Amino acid sequence: MTAPSRDECLALDRADPLGRCRDDFALPPGVVYLDGNSLGALPKTALHRLDEVARVEWGRDLITSWNKHGWIDLPRRVGGKIARLIGAEADEVIVADSTSINLFKVLYAALDLRKERRTILSERANFPTDLYTVEGLIRTLGGRHRLRLVEPADLPTALNDDTAVVMLTQVNYRTGALHDLQAVTAAAQTAGALMVWDLAHSAGAVRVDLNAAHADFAVGCGYKYLNGGPGAPAFLYAARRHHAAFNQPLTGWLGHADPFAFEPSYRPAPGLGRALCGTPPVLSLAALEAGVDGVLAADLQALRAKSMALGDLFIAAVEGQGGQRLGLTLASPRNAAERGSQVSFRHAQGYPVMQALIARSVIGDFRAPDILRFGFAPLYVRYVDAWDAAHALIDILETQAWDRPEFKRRSAVT
Repeated sequence: MTAPSRDECLALDRADPLGRCRDDFALPPGVVYLDGNSLGALPKTALHRLDEVARVEWGRDLITSWNKHGWIDLPRRVGGKIARLIGAEADEVIVADSTSINLFKVLYAALDLRKERRTILSERANFPTDLYTVEGLIRTLGGRHRLRLVEPADLPTALNDDTAVVMLTQVNYRTGALHDLQAVTAAAQTAGALMVWDLAHSAGAVRVDLNAAHADFAVGCGYKYLNGGPGAPAFLYAARRHHAAFNQPLTGWLGHADPFAFEPSYRPAPGLGRALCGTPPVLSLAALEAGVDGVLAADLQALRAKSMALGDLFIAAVEGQGGQRLGLTLASPRNAAERGSQVSFRHAQGYPVMQALIARSVIGDFRAPDILRFGFAPLYVRYVDAWDAAHALIDILETQAWDRPEFKRRSAVT
């Protein structure tokens, strides 16, 4: 692909059916924001909703809002909306806690359904917190299980009659490489294992159809492509066929069959309500609902098509200006159908290069050891943004503008 000119990118933006969506976000002027795969931009509706919840529902109606304004229903209501984005039924998704906590729950439940098996299979490049969570769960369960890590290509041959669970992130957080959700799920289940998907980099960005794939469990976060705000609550999916036997270890009061009976012993709620634990964070859930509503208002096929086109344009613009000559190596799949809504390049000076870009108001992020990562959230990223970012990156490399002490100092968050 030959990259279009900047004028041609502006023409693409004028013709973009999703172009109007950008105005729905409170983006700072002059900033090219390519980090929505890490933290989504702020929807303007979230500002209005948070003000309403804080001033009216909390400030005026106080504790009566649990009933009067349906606060108690938020985990199920927002979960039902997310279900429409990931190919699930409304009662198969619930919003609660963080991705890591929800992963702990579903892994425990899955192992409980495969008591005769001991192996949890994943890939070496999986998101570290998922692997850490497995390690902690194995210790909690007395060390009777093991975590086996393989390369993606070796997953089919690594499956055996001891594999209890296959746990994968659909879109690799470093490279954006996209697993075939349906094929991998089928292979796992054919081997008698249960499939657990992490959809943190998928939901709201790529096509996900959990029920068509016959998936067992999934988790995902609310603050990336769902634009729910920093630390937004996560979601948990369990196929309806597993609900009656869904046994998770964090048996808090809101997962009880009758929370306000205050019984001394735990009885699990029917359905996926048993996945709840503590009191839901109302302000965060209100913001997340606004973000999810914005995604649902868009055409999901158009979202995916645009994210693929943005990535292709960015790759062509970087490489067309000699990016390889300047030390850049494409880390993402070249074929757009094989990657999520991000493009990653490797560079030996990746960290200071990204800091120099951010100083020019082109915001992506860095992932160790050498990944420059650029997210293309199609609701608000324009074609001209991809063009401008590519040209800023090349200019920084050609002029060695990254080679300054302030860009080499590592911050706590990279």
